[in-house]
Amino acid sequence: MATVLPLQYFNIGPSIGKSYFEDLQGGTNATVTVNNEGTFPIDLVLTRVNAPLTTYTIPAGSSLTLAVGLLLVAALLTSAEGGTFGTIRLAVDSL
Repeated sequence: MATVLPLQYFNIGPSIGKSYFEDLQGGTNATVTVNNEGTFPIDLVLTRVNAPLTTYTIPAGSSLTLAVGLLLVAALLTSAEGGTFGTIRLAVDSL
């Protein structure tokens, strides 16, 4: 059964990264949704068990939803171009 974690708002300045989910005890299956409401792109950085680091760029004014197996860390990273704001929500298998 999935647990929907609280909606998290972000307002991140340029060239800053911030973690929004960590499960360092083996990973969990999750669905991650990021809404970028700002004027600059933001990167969703995912770390999974026995997998390379994966980065997805979310353009300004758009969103992305991904299903991720064995997620360890979900973080957001802004570029040097500028900061941005929006929301991130995770639904995870039982923790």
